Amino acid sequence: MTTQALYQIFLEFPTISTDTRNITKNCLFFALKGDHFDANQFAEDAIEKGAAYAIIDHCKFKKNDKFICVKNVLETLQQLAAFHRRHFNIPILGITGTNGKTTTKELTNAILSTTYNTLATKGNLNNHIGVPLMLLQITDATEIAIIEMGASKQGDIKLLCDIANPTLGLITNIGTAHIEGFGSEKNLFLTKKELFDHVIKHNGCIFYNAENKQFRAIDYDNSIMYSTSNNYQVHGELIKSDFYLKLVIHYNEHSYPIKTNLIGSYNLENILAAFSVGQFFNIDTEKAIQAISNYIPQNNRSQFIETKNNRIISDAYNANPSSMAAAISNFETMAGNSKILILGDMLELGKISYTAHQELINNLNTTAFEKIFLVGKNFSLTKFNNPGIISFKSTNEIKSFLKINPLINKFILLKGSRGMALEKISEVL
Repeated sequence: MTTQALYQIFLEFPTISTDTRNITKNCLFFALKGDHFDANQFAEDAIEKGAAYAIIDHCKFKKNDKFICVKNVLETLQQLAAFHRRHFNIPILGITGTNGKTTTKELTNAILSTTYNTLATKGNLNNHIGVPLMLLQITDATEIAIIEMGASKQGDIKLLCDIANPTLGLITNIGTAHIEGFGSEKNLFLTKKELFDHVIKHNGCIFYNAENKQFRAIDYDNSIMYSTSNNYQVHGELIKSDFYLKLVIHYNEHSYPIKTNLIGSYNLENILAAFSVGQFFNIDTEKAIQAISNYIPQNNRSQFIETKNNRIISDAYNANPSSMAAAISNFETMAGNSKILILGDMLELGKISYTAHQELINNLNTTAFEKIFLVGKNFSLTKFNNPGIISFKSTNEIKSFLKINPLINKFILLKGSRGMALEKISEVL
């Protein structure tokens, strides 16, 4: 079946599902494959639950005309999304970066949605599967799409750009993450840069922090820079980061003080990035400031949780050496007694994993936290001489420990990679 023929079916049945647990009536079920599953074998179940068609690539599972057999289901989904995207002449902002891309995406959406009908990446739909699923949600009512782009190896961003064809690009920063997939920090930089390369090639506009010397050295045309320096049209300064972030944005010779619901001085550049995009789209400045002030983070991204026993900053969605150092540094400067660190492994660091975890521990040996709990196999390999550090091999192990040895009246930072699921510990805090 050609992409155009499948597209006609999609126009009649525009809801996509890739999970038989979430089948809705008259959806299109795409039977994707993974390392440990093959959804082709669940295609019949999807039809029985009400799917209009099942797109499969193992034809032995084809039962009748409701089963559409293609060469590769994933590639078909990507081609369908790219075909659909080409039907819309709207701005599409691609956002990537090592740290802060989701918060920047959410802030940008909060600002733009004050004036436009926007579509923004939901949850973690930022990869080779998620981006096509988001693009297929664009409708005639959509005026701007904000697409988060994640990468775990070389070429990932180029692939997503080929599918989404972003007209605008924003890179939050370049840190150290997913080295296991990239092989080196240089390759990580070149992969993130693929977003700018695509946008500039198609005469679009890019946004980045002027303090990023790597991008400034390239001297891109049609770029908008923001900074904490007063040399730029949009610049900002930190007023207070002792708990909720307070700052001032300077723009067009005016100053706008903002009190946010965000925790962490590192969010200053995310706010400046989102504000810059808003000004590009001529959002009323007061509306943009109000949107930033009203934004409340969710999903364990610098999220404040107050239980009956403790105060918790849950930043357990992602972790790499740069974001971990920033979170710990910010937590250290915050007012409060009885501070506890609960740190989970930083995953996908490949050959630098041991060094990165050990360097973090070396820096922690001189801090004054009441207790430091380390969680995961990588941290368990490190050496430390701080008697306040306790190591656990898994999240379940520390959870069991805390049930027997509860923390009471503590101020706690939870920080670790998503795969560590540290948010589960909140139940016993």
